[in-house]
Amino acid sequence: MDNFSRVIWITGLSGSGKTTIANEVVSRLRSSGQAVVMLDGDLMREVFGVGAATDKNHGREGRLALAKQYANLCRVIAAQGFIVVIATISMFREVHIWNRSNLPGYFEMYLKVPLEELRRRDPKGIYSRYDAGELNCVAGLDLQVDEPNEAEWIVEFEPERSVESIAKELINRLNERQEI
Repeated sequence: MDNFSRVIWITGLSGSGKTTIANEVVSRLRSSGQAVVMLDGDLMREVFGVGAATDKNHGREGRLALAKQYANLCRVIAAQGFIVVIATISMFREVHIWNRSNLPGYFEMYLKVPLEELRRRDPKGIYSRYDAGELNCVAGLDLQVDEPNEAEWIVEFEPERSVESIAKELINRLNERQEI
């Protein structure tokens, strides 16, 4: 298979399954011979030195600046002929607008999971720490984010739906658009 430059931007609130789905998509694309780079927002926070949970790092301005860095990194990697799959909250309208204009083959996927389900999952303890007053600047709680309204695919939460079926459908959608 030929490789095509493109960016698959998987967004959603903390605990929505972004990284889990991204890992499955990357595995499937690599199995089909595609050159893929996986970027995870949590890991990149550490790389960029903004992992500490401070108002500066996790407030709107800090998150917005970081999202712009992620987008630029995606552009640089995609320009080298890779498919970039990024799992990041980065829910800011201005970032999504910039991405659409500047990232090759941009495909935005929004995992729309109800807050009750996110609180139930809470894999990093973010929601429980927020409730205990130990954490602030939590996206979707005390930090307003922009719910993507122009995403190429909004995946509504369905409890019985598997990660594998979502990854398969994403790849099918990209194939239909002749993007991979």
